[in-house]
Amino acid sequence: MDGFININKPKGITSFDIIRILRKTLKMKAIGHAGTLDPLATGVMVIAIGGATKLLQYIEAEFKEYVAWLELGYETDTLDLEGKIINEADVPSFESEGVAKILSDFLGKSTQIPPMYSAIKVNGQKLYELARKNIEVERKPREMEIFEIELLGCEEKRVQFRAKVSKGTYIRTLCSDIANKLGSVGTMSELMRTAIGNSKLTESVTLEEVENRVLEGDYSFITSVEDQFKGLEKLEFSEKYYHWFLNGRPIETAINSELIALYYQGKFIGLGTVHKGEIIRKYVKESHD
Repeated sequence: MDGFININKPKGITSFDIIRILRKTLKMKAIGHAGTLDPLATGVMVIAIGGATKLLQYIEAEFKEYVAWLELGYETDTLDLEGKIINEADVPSFESEGVAKILSDFLGKSTQIPPMYSAIKVNGQKLYELARKNIEVERKPREMEIFEIELLGCEEKRVQFRAKVSKGTYIRTLCSDIANKLGSVGTMSELMRTAIGNSKLTESVTLEEVENRVLEGDYSFITSVEDQFKGLEKLEFSEKYYHWFLNGRPIETAINSELIALYYQGKFIGLGTVHKGEIIRKYVKESHD
């Protein structure tokens, strides 16, 4: 059984907890996820099962959309509510128009220094492991892009905004940067991921729903690989190239897309990557006869 599950992660459990619960519910070991969410965060987690786990890198590369809550006046060492307060500052008065203008300044490509409390590795060690030992190391700025950002609401010391961002964007760091632009310091108090690519929160299922449906023999919550990647460019194989694909033989092509959906006799058979003008087998559907 291959495919993807759009899970609505609840607050208070880790991303690995989601995997552990689903392995027990689905009675499968080959399960992975695209894009970790911290325990305090909620929202979309795209889960891959079976052979679809080979495709997680392409899900992870897609844009992500969040709704975040920023609290002004204090900053924690983790930049969220899990940490201890390390800095405090006055909060100047502001109006929504001014906040909206500051948010718009973050649009486009830029660089961002990852927080110490992140899973990035430096010299083989995860940053959060070093941070827990009170060791801070230099982090190189990483490229990121904010495609959309809008103000959803603001109060005296609290700002809510929506952001559509590229892979590798840390919303905690963005919150801190926004607070600095407002003339204060700040901490992300809540985070909800509303989309990863075409996987939206409005179409997600809870762990409880998955468990109940499995008991009823209903697996309609699993999205097929074909449907998950339905926006890809398509290529129809002749019989010769169809067998070449199944045997893992590279096939020359003029297509420039990194990933393409492959068909034979009108039926989806798998996905291929394009490298140096050749289609290389990436995924083969379990049954395509």
